[in-house]
Amino acid sequence: MSKNWLYAPLGWMAHAVALLPLRVLYVLADIVYFLAYHVVGYRRHVVEKHIADSFPEKSADEQRRIVKDFYHNFADYIVETIKLLHISDEQMMRRMTFTNLEAIRSLLDRDIQVMVLFSHCFNWEWAPSVTRWLHPQGDKPVEFGQVYRPLKNKWMDGFMLHLRSRFGSRNYPMNGVLRELLKARREGRRTTTGFMSDQKPIWGDVRHVIDFMHHPTPTLLGSEELASKLKMGVVYWDISKVSRGHYNIDVVPVADNAADTATYEITDRYFELLSRTINRQPALWLWSHKRWKYPYAFEPDGTPVYDSKSVR
Repeated sequence: MSKNWLYAPLGWMAHAVALLPLRVLYVLADIVYFLAYHVVGYRRHVVEKHIADSFPEKSADEQRRIVKDFYHNFADYIVETIKLLHISDEQMMRRMTFTNLEAIRSLLDRDIQVMVLFSHCFNWEWAPSVTRWLHPQGDKPVEFGQVYRPLKNKWMDGFMLHLRSRFGSRNYPMNGVLRELLKARREGRRTTTGFMSDQKPIWGDVRHVIDFMHHPTPTLLGSEELASKLKMGVVYWDISKVSRGHYNIDVVPVADNAADTATYEITDRYFELLSRTINRQPALWLWSHKRWKYPYAFEPDGTPVYDSKSVR
């Protein structure tokens, strides 16, 4: 309780800031950009190295432009996420649009649970507003949820869960999502569940390494395995930034029944689609995340091995 009182002023401040119109918040975002990039240099060496390694074909000036654009997007992400505290449904639907939602509806109409694979591309925190676009059909309820890793800071964890449920979606901790989806199936609830699958796996659980953005990259396999176990339909959310404060998500079908796919097929397809998203708008991805902290290398025969000499 004492810790809650200590953090309470942050909550009050966030609510006050969220009352400001976005045009004012973007002025604040420009200030955040200047501080993060020019003054503090927040993880700047990580961002610069990741972008240089991922786009070796680009000139130094082009790479520098991507780095700066990333920090602009990161600053926008901060104020846009806080704005979730006080943004109307109508304004959100103007700013976050979806195309090809029929790919999800067609699965739900067949009583197939849907897995949505998306990524840390800005602004992923606005994606749960899909609930305002996907409405219940017939007499069976439809719910949207997202899987998350609980934060160590309990106050911040609760604050982010509040933001992510702003439009009526549910939040499932990683260790409880299977139980929740099985329960939803027994109760006849149609579900569309989002999985952020671009993070690194837990150390010691590396089973599949791919070539992603010019890096040997260990992958998370839990999403694919869960989808296969529950015979879920799988789609990918291809996010793009239309203009400042305006995004679109295009729904790309991946599999009607994950149980019918080959091992690693869904994971490989996901990273192929994510690569296209990143290459189209490189500054949208969260480059400050230490995705390649535990690097691997490929032997001449293609076998992945842990590269201890290149630990970042």
